[in-house]
Amino acid sequence: MQAIRGAITVSENTVEAIREAVTELLDELEGRNQIQPKDMISVTFSVTRDLDTIFPAAIARARPGWDNVAMLDVQQMHVEGSLQHCIRFLIHANLPTCAVIHHIYLRNAANLRPDWSLPQSLQASQQVMKSKV
Repeated sequence: MQAIRGAITVSENTVEAIREAVTELLDELEGRNQIQPKDMISVTFSVTRDLDTIFPAAIARARPGWDNVAMLDVQQMHVEGSLQHCIRFLIHANLPTCAVIHHIYLRNAANLRPDWSLPQSLQASQQVMKSKV
């Protein structure tokens, strides 16, 4: 079993903005880790207290294959001065211990773990590539 962590920030507290961010985060998770929902044991999403218009798990559950994954939404502990508008995940998955794991930290959440984050220039080029497809 392996654990995969990740986070992304959201531009505003709307269903559309949260849906866009969760979709981007999970697309990146699946693409960089070559993971399928059938490999996932559980997913815990946490959100900062300023995000309350939709559950990230509800968005994930609508993705192909994700409806059988055990998911939980929780509120992230508030610490004064901490990153706002942030969605995090912790995934436990049945992956070989030798599998290379890519933790996904996007947008302003890249500041939480710069050692695990894609360079901003790479993130920007991936967005350009996605928009051209």
